[in-house]
Amino acid sequence: MNADPAIKKLRESSKAVSVHSYSPYSKFKIGATLVIKGGKTFSGTNVENASFGLSMCAERNAIFQAVAHGEQQIETMAIYSPLKTHVVPCGVCLQVMIEFMQMDSSIYLFCESDDYIKEPFSYFLPHPFLKESLLNRD
Repeated sequence: MNADPAIKKLRESSKAVSVHSYSPYSKFKIGATLVIKGGKTFSGTNVENASFGLSMCAERNAIFQAVAHGEQQIETMAIYSPLKTHVVPCGVCLQVMIEFMQMDSSIYLFCESDDYIKEPFSYFLPHPFLKESLLNRD
């Protein structure tokens, strides 16, 4: 693991919240931590439901926590999975993330191994559907 304390803190925060996951069906315990402009952090974990479509991913849970506290400018998102490989955000989460992140915002992916992946948001969603798309219709 990188010696950078900020990266270690992101990993530990995401890992810590993942243990609170409610995932009786998938057993897939994900944690997410985001950093907003100014440095404040918000975390979320996945919450499943017997009606699978009503389940909520960790990334969206963290975003909705930030928005509920009046924050809308996400600079960094960190995602932890307890697997041996990194897990990327699902398409639904990426679409929600584009409302609150810039294309050059950083996304960190952590897993049980000591390595991590850091990529700009644009790497995961190179051709987003933006709110401007709705405003430019004739």
